[in-house]
Amino acid sequence: MTSILAFLFVLGVLVFVHELGHFVVARHHGVRCLTFSLGFGPKILQTKRGDTVYCVSAIPLGGYVKMAGETVEDVREGREDEFLSKTKWQRFQILIAGPAMNVVLAVLVMTVVLLQGAQVPLYEEGPPVIGSVVDDSPAAAAGILPGDRVLSVAGRPVDTWEDLMFVISARADREVEMALRRGGGVRTVQVTPVGMTEYNLGDVGVGPDVSPQVTGWSSQTTAARDAGVEIGDAIVAVDGRRVTRQSLIEAINASAGAPLALQVRRDGATREITLAPEQVGDAWMIGVSLSPFEVRIVEPGLFGAFTLSLEQNYEWSQLIFRTLWGLVTRETPASQLVGPVGIAQLSGDAAQVGWVTLLGLMAMISLNLGILNLLPIPILDGGHIFVLAMEAVARRDFSVRLKERMLLAGFVVLMTLMVTVIYNDLTRVAWIERLMIWR
Repeated sequence: MTSILAFLFVLGVLVFVHELGHFVVARHHGVRCLTFSLGFGPKILQTKRGDTVYCVSAIPLGGYVKMAGETVEDVREGREDEFLSKTKWQRFQILIAGPAMNVVLAVLVMTVVLLQGAQVPLYEEGPPVIGSVVDDSPAAAAGILPGDRVLSVAGRPVDTWEDLMFVISARADREVEMALRRGGGVRTVQVTPVGMTEYNLGDVGVGPDVSPQVTGWSSQTTAARDAGVEIGDAIVAVDGRRVTRQSLIEAINASAGAPLALQVRRDGATREITLAPEQVGDAWMIGVSLSPFEVRIVEPGLFGAFTLSLEQNYEWSQLIFRTLWGLVTRETPASQLVGPVGIAQLSGDAAQVGWVTLLGLMAMISLNLGILNLLPIPILDGGHIFVLAMEAVARRDFSVRLKERMLLAGFVVLMTLMVTVIYNDLTRVAWIERLMIWR
């Protein structure tokens, strides 16, 4: 139920904002709007104000604004308040207003999210130097070692861990070439990322060199606080051995109360702290909460949050275009696409974490919706804009027959896409996937 409600909330807001953009600009240019609908199909709720019927329809997978004289098939009276009676420039403004509103919404919602503050993993912004290699992983089979610096993947330079993770995740089950710097030389290896999770995200089995960070205190013991540990400290090593979050917990339990020498990094400097774990029940503890990696706390003001939101949406836009191009070149597997069921699952998961996480997901989906609607595919807003542009270049309107063929082609493309994403969604439902004997 949480997934359904979260999905309806997210999709309802995005569709309303999108159609509101079309509606407001159309009314601004004097176009008569006949229907403003959230959803498709039979009308469940409706009311009429002026010339417009406002309604909620049965199928909540979109919406529409029906304008007078909108298509060549509509009965036209040649009135000034019909869509096709307006200039191409005015029609362009009406068409682009919907996607533009989704982009604006993404920026504004992400601004609100960032105003709440955020924890940014430091390793994501650092160079992709390998810190760990999983046994029996594709990376181990390819001979990748801790300390290797990844220079490029599939010919694409990677400057940060975030870049590396994106490039790898988009190439599940496809062999790629990785360029590595080891010592003073450069070598290349062939590696095939393995598809992980229900979204088939590529993974080669490598991780960054990270240290667990103290994020809070435990009420069960004050051993660490009494010894001088502070919130924000990164625990680099125990008794001279590098540790991860898991190995640190194992070392504490194995100590049986014997003093441990912690090597702690604080404000760029390293210091030694000795403390003795205390027994709590059947376990040994030092009284801290730990993050698996160091984080940077971001607490911007309004202007700073808006600026960061613009940067985040710009980065997301780049990822969207790379993914779209990857689908065209077949570098990105179509199995990674997500449809309505997948979005509902993601919305439910985000809602359980909290409203800030749900709003962050909404911002990302809104940006996706805005950009995808601008693709030059007939039926989509971008397709209509493309036809307008071609007519402007040709200095004549295309024939009704040609436009019908273009709309049919766009319909086929969209139906193919819908079938693909719905099939992907169904394969992620365990009991349905078991019925697919061909998989």
